[in-house]
Amino acid sequence: MLYSYPPAPGGLATQGDLLYRGLQEIGVEVCAANLRSDLEKEWYYRWFKPDAVVGIGFWGDVPDIVLHPQRFGMRAVPWILADGYVANYREVLDHLPLVLVTSDWVRETFVRDGIRGDHTVTLPVGCDTDAFIPRGLDDPKVRAIREALGVTPEERLILTVGGDAASKGGREVMEALATIQGEVPPWRYVCKVWPQERTQVQNEFDRALAASLGIGDRVSFQTHQVSRNLMPYLLAACDIYAAPSRLEGFGMPQVEAGACAKPVIGIRAMAMLDTLVHGETAFLAGVAEEIRITEAVLGPESGFEPGHRVVFGKPRVSDYRANVSDIASYLKLLLNDQPLCQRMGAAGRTRAVARFDYRRVAQRLVDILRGT
Repeated sequence: MLYSYPPAPGGLATQGDLLYRGLQEIGVEVCAANLRSDLEKEWYYRWFKPDAVVGIGFWGDVPDIVLHPQRFGMRAVPWILADGYVANYREVLDHLPLVLVTSDWVRETFVRDGIRGDHTVTLPVGCDTDAFIPRGLDDPKVRAIREALGVTPEERLILTVGGDAASKGGREVMEALATIQGEVPPWRYVCKVWPQERTQVQNEFDRALAASLGIGDRVSFQTHQVSRNLMPYLLAACDIYAAPSRLEGFGMPQVEAGACAKPVIGIRAMAMLDTLVHGETAFLAGVAEEIRITEAVLGPESGFEPGHRVVFGKPRVSDYRANVSDIASYLKLLLNDQPLCQRMGAAGRTRAVARFDYRRVAQRLVDILRGT
C-alpha cells in the first residue's frame, strides 16, 4: 500500500492507514510505504512481490502510485479522491483495468472529465467504529473537551472540522445561525481547523463574517494541531455536526460523527448522497449555487510545468454552496428537539457500522481485487 505513511493527522493519510489496519486484521499480508519513497517502494517490489499495489491519493499522484509500480511490472490500483476536475493523466487512468474511487460522485466527475467509467469501482473510506462510538456528555473526557472549548453545560455545541471552515460550509452555517437567534436554546459554534498559512488567512475572513452577523462571541476557531486520538472525543462532545461542504469526495468527519451517534447537517450533492441519508441520519440542505470555472492554473504537483494554464472546453463545477435557509431550518429543528437528535444519531451509528467499518472496507477491497 502506498499512501502518506507514517500517517499524520489528515484525510488521505487516515484513509490509507485504516485500510492498512483493516487488511492486517482480516489476515491479509500487507506492507505500507510512503507514496513518495521510490527506494522503499522498489525494495518492497523486489522481495515482497505484491499481487497488487494500492495507492491512495488524487489524480496528480499518478506518477507515484501508478507509473512507478508499473515500471517494475506491478499491478497498480489507484484509490483516488477527486478535487473537482481531472486535468492530467487521463490517458494513464483510462488504460488501467481498475480504478477505485471514494464515491459515486467521484466516478461521475471522472467520466465528465473524459475517463471511461466502466473500470471504476466505488470503495468508501473506512471508519474506526471501535474508536468513534457514542459517548454521553457526562463522560469525563467529553466533559473536559467541552470545558476546554468554553462550552457551558446549558449550551448546545455545533461542530465543523476541516482544513478550513469555509470549505466545509462553515460560512453558510454562520449565516444560518444568525437568522435563528432567539428561536433556539443557547449554542456555541466551534470550527476545528488545521494550522496552516492558507487557513490562517481564511480564518480572519470567517471571523469577520461572524462579527458582522452579530454572532462573533459565540463562534470560535480552534487551530491547534491535534492527533487522531482526540477526534472521537471532540465529535462526541458536539450536539450537532454541521458540514454542508463546498467540495466533498467522501466526507470522513460526517461518517465519523454518525458513528458517534450525532445528527449531521450536509448538502444534497456530491459524496454526501452516498454517505448520508436525508431525514434519517442527516439533513441535507439544497444546493443554492454551483460555482463554475472555465480554466485553472496548475503546476508540478499536477504533472505540469509551473504556471500551466488549463482551459476547459465546457465550464466545470468547482464547488457548491448550500442553501442557507435550509440549514437554518434544520438547525432550528435539531436544536429544539433532543429526541430527534438521538433518533438520527442512532441511525447514523447503525449505518456507519454496517457500511463504513474499516474492516468491512478492507474485505470489500479484497473481494474487488479477486474479482478483477
